[in-house]
Amino acid sequence: MLRRALLVCGILSSVLYAAMTLLIAMQWEGYSSAGQTFSELSAIDAPTRSLWVWPAAFYTVLVMAFGWGVWLSAGRTRPLRAVGRLVVVYGALGLVWPFAPMHLREALAAGGGTLSDTIHIVLGAVTVVLMLLAMMFGAGAFGVWFQLYSMASLVVLVAFGALMFWDAPRIGANLPTPWIGVWERIDLGVFLLWVVVLAVTLWRMDDPATSSGRHGTLAA
Repeated sequence: MLRRALLVCGILSSVLYAAMTLLIAMQWEGYSSAGQTFSELSAIDAPTRSLWVWPAAFYTVLVMAFGWGVWLSAGRTRPLRAVGRLVVVYGALGLVWPFAPMHLREALAAGGGTLSDTIHIVLGAVTVVLMLLAMMFGAGAFGVWFQLYSMASLVVLVAFGALMFWDAPRIGANLPTPWIGVWERIDLGVFLLWVVVLAVTLWRMDDPATSSGRHGTLAA
């Protein structure tokens, strides 16, 4: 029951983050979901910063709990144990994000960027790497169907991540980025959905503590 409850946390985390990005964005008049990033919702002096902090903290707890659930589900399956660890680290970064917010575009363009903005960029890069690694290891933990699904998700993640990377310098220059929010939402949406699929797949499996034959079915 504990293992399955922790796996449900993965589903809840994805639902929560999707709701956060939608509902909190609606509280900022003039914010463009298509042309602005998630980070701008929690930026220094952003009108929605206070609304973002507590739900984001809850998301962190849910993700770390899910990572634990993945690890408990892995048994002796090494790729899946790696996924569990990576997800826990990915979630743990949420403990650092509140201390490294970005500044609003106007402040960045006026030279108001600080060390906080630099750390924010580094955290973003590390987050993407952890997401990619988790999906790569996860692809090798199950059968062909999940491998193909994970690889397709990785292709989408890399493709739209590249588009975000291309547009990112325009944020600091306070230049128009009419599609960067779309690229980011597709990217994160792909990962959130992958978490849900992984959680459901593991939830339907036997508990490794009570099923000695389960380990061979993961990579079958």
